[in-house]
Amino acid sequence: MKLHILTTLLLLLLSHSLYAQVNFSKNPHPMPQLLQTMDSKISNGDYEHITSVLIAKEGNVVFERYYNGSDSTSLHNTRSATKTMATLLTGVAIDKGFINSEKDKIFDYLGHKLPMQNADLRKENTTIEDLLTMSSVFECNDNNSFSRGNEERMYIIEDWTQFFVDLPVRSFPFGPKPEDLPYGRSFSYCSAGASTMAEVIQSAVGMPLDKFAAKYLFEPLGIENYKLHYTPMKILNTAGGSEYQSRDFLKLIQLCLQNGLWNGKQLIPEDLLHKATTAKVNAWEGMDYGYLFWIREYGKDQKTKCFAMAGNGGNKIVAFPELDLAVVLTATNYNNRKAHGYTDEMLNDFIVPAFMD
Repeated sequence: MKLHILTTLLLLLLSHSLYAQVNFSKNPHPMPQLLQTMDSKISNGDYEHITSVLIAKEGNVVFERYYNGSDSTSLHNTRSATKTMATLLTGVAIDKGFINSEKDKIFDYLGHKLPMQNADLRKENTTIEDLLTMSSVFECNDNNSFSRGNEERMYIIEDWTQFFVDLPVRSFPFGPKPEDLPYGRSFSYCSAGASTMAEVIQSAVGMPLDKFAAKYLFEPLGIENYKLHYTPMKILNTAGGSEYQSRDFLKLIQLCLQNGLWNGKQLIPEDLLHKATTAKVNAWEGMDYGYLFWIREYGKDQKTKCFAMAGNGGNKIVAFPELDLAVVLTATNYNNRKAHGYTDEMLNDFIVPAFMD
């Protein structure tokens, strides 16, 4: 009888750990000295315009601080960090059977955008994976002011998807071709491609994407207070910008850390998240890219790999699988050259070392 009770308790504990969600109750353990030092530096203004820092270890929040007038109810515009919502919603659409896989061609769902300008079979064969990895054949580069697909040219057009599909095929005049690169792909940061994913998914699921997100992602996660941004065509803007509370960003990255599992329910297919958080293309030295996730290492004396949502201003929502650690860093250092340097230093010098042991 005692053995049966012990076995039952053990199974309950194991199932709890498997389905562990974010626990926001007070942490009884003292704050590591490194985090105390970081907290002081932020409060003293050494890192400009940081608005929140949340850290969860094994699903338990061990650090939650708000700065510069922000609090737990504040909505944060993390800019391009919310591009990754396109990946998460693609995963939900695959789980619900609306999309077969990331290998589906985008024009299976964008037939209403045809005919297109600069027609080319290579464009017609573009897959969802090509857009999620920012490695499609479309000439689109936000880091090149001369690019026809530069995001600043898109914002003044009403139909962002048509803007994207009409782009010409890009060339590779200053670097190696995709087949000569480590993952067989060539990275080109393209907000128009990320935005186009919203219409791909919306067409696939047959309902407004914001309603789909609310029903199948936000409601299960208990995300209730947010401000969504839209394209001029009233489609959810997955180029970035939608605003969420820091605690809800933590839920989203914790969901990814838990391989798409939440309260015992698989919201996003585990294999899709594994692909999404595995390097698919090299962005630059020391930085890889998955499906709208940045992949790199952080740490001072010892380093550990992470996958992250990131956006202008130094905003980062990060998962460290080896440490079972989720981190949310929000800031308003928009267009400040030091912005990502600040949050990189916080991760390298304080947050990761505090949990390496």
